[in-house]
Amino acid sequence: MGLIVEVETVDENDDVLIPPPNFSMVEDCIYRSSLPQPPNFPFLQTLNLRSIIFLCPEPYPEENLEFLKSQNIRLFQFGIEGKTEVSLPILRDSIMEALKVLLDVRNHPVLIHCKRGKHRTGCLVGCFRKIQNWCLSSVFEEYQLYAGAKSRTADLTFIEMFDILTLRQCLYSIIYQYQGASKKRRLMYQGETTQKPPRLTSF
Repeated sequence: MGLIVEVETVDENDDVLIPPPNFSMVEDCIYRSSLPQPPNFPFLQTLNLRSIIFLCPEPYPEENLEFLKSQNIRLFQFGIEGKTEVSLPILRDSIMEALKVLLDVRNHPVLIHCKRGKHRTGCLVGCFRKIQNWCLSSVFEEYQLYAGAKSRTADLTFIEMFDILTLRQCLYSIIYQYQGASKKRRLMYQGETTQKPPRLTSF
């Protein structure tokens, strides 16, 4: 039996929103992808981004910088080399600094990306998942979902060995807040004001 595929015609005047390759939502107001190209800019506009975390050492493309300026999006760049073997101290320090930006909800909505959205982005998201208390097998499964056949053992080892306790001195002001009936967990700074008195739990 043949497969019948219904093709929807698109008006030439309609705007087609194209996400960057490897795009996905990590958490509410946190996204990941590969390096966005100009055809992806209309899609990024729908995310109402405040910040972008760029994990490559190369200069950010000029056309991307112009887009960020036009949308009032702040760029945070952490120059992690894309080599198979990266200096562990440099990688650790860069991921640590990137996590500080990622965990600050004043930077949300935020997009994380490197070049392909696989290894460097996967390391940052993997360490973020450890902070969320994900089990290691689930962290690895998510990493491999985006890295595919190019999964790197060195990245998995780095994620496994990353000590989230070293973040405590940097994150002492961050607390968990449960908002509304959904009881959805959200990271937030103590200095941020809310309309209702928050129910606080120490980190």
